[in-house]
Amino acid sequence: MKFGTKAIHAGVHPDPETGAIMTPIYQTSTYVQRSPGDHKGFEYSRTHNPTRTQLQDALAALDGGKHGLAFASGMAAIDCIVKLLQPGDEVISTNDLYGGSYRLFTKVYATYGIKFHFVPMHDMTAVEAAVTERTKLIWVETPTNPLLNIIDIAAASAVAKKAGALLVVDNTFSTPYLQTPLELGADMVMYSLTKYMAGHSDTVMGAVVVNDDELHQRLSFYQNACGGTPGPQDCFLVLRGLKTLHVRMQRHCENGRKVAEYLKAHPKVEKVYWPGFEDHPNHAVAAQQMRDFGGMISFVLKGDRKKDAIACLEKFQLFSLAESLGGVESLSGHPATMTHASIPAEERRKAGLSDSLIRLSVGIEDVEDLIDDLQQAIG
Repeated sequence: MKFGTKAIHAGVHPDPETGAIMTPIYQTSTYVQRSPGDHKGFEYSRTHNPTRTQLQDALAALDGGKHGLAFASGMAAIDCIVKLLQPGDEVISTNDLYGGSYRLFTKVYATYGIKFHFVPMHDMTAVEAAVTERTKLIWVETPTNPLLNIIDIAAASAVAKKAGALLVVDNTFSTPYLQTPLELGADMVMYSLTKYMAGHSDTVMGAVVVNDDELHQRLSFYQNACGGTPGPQDCFLVLRGLKTLHVRMQRHCENGRKVAEYLKAHPKVEKVYWPGFEDHPNHAVAAQQMRDFGGMISFVLKGDRKKDAIACLEKFQLFSLAESLGGVESLSGHPATMTHASIPAEERRKAGLSDSLIRLSVGIEDVEDLIDDLQQAIG
């Protein structure tokens, strides 16, 4: 099946009891058994729930994977992955990543004896230099949040395999519509489903997709044992969102290109971060591993002054100032004080994240209205 057909049909099936074409919300905590251990595949909803099962199957199908696992948030999905490690293990991560991931790594798991190395990953030599005999996990986020750096997934896979480490790709910004990391050698694909996959800013959820059966069993054990699972209502909402993922992402990409080009030509804009530009440092890699360049854009105004950025953000009318991204509505954000505030200022600046950088999640509105909003806000 082509992607659009899979988005609507793969992994789901009509309700066997009623023929309902939409997956029902199985709002139940437990299931009646005919005899102890004699049940219909469901015992307790922390472990399995029919609505969640269909969502997990749909997620796996979209990424070309065998197994999907849904979690109560993207952070719960990351937490489950890191639980695969032992004290003394080492992780190599990009130095430009989501602040919540950085916080979990450094403030929680570092205290349990897991060591994290944060390196620029646009050049794999920095990753190779950080590899030791204790390296067990390489964490890739591409495009990165918020600087839109592009990391070569296939090259990262080669380094991971040589090191005997697992490769995880946070694919939140791209979704499987734009890139499928398992096909490029990743062992795990992780999502904040909250963003583009659900797409309507009405639920919080995360996911992991894998091919390896043994890895799936280990992750499933932690998913159940630690209990970071989503409820059926949220699973229903994400299932509904997936059915329009392809049409939404196409519009996000179309609008993103026009907004990026407008910003690049604006006399008051110093720099625009968007991987679709040919002068983007890793544009060639993006063009090879992505099917389009997405609707996430960051930019810095001339003068690089935080007060100017704040003034611009306060003037937006359609680009609502809010946490998160990937909804049908356009959003704006100030990473230094919002999504990446948990990263020390020195580390942010070292990675290239200016205190005046503005991040845009370009929605699916009429792009002429979005450009008008940029014009009045920037001046």
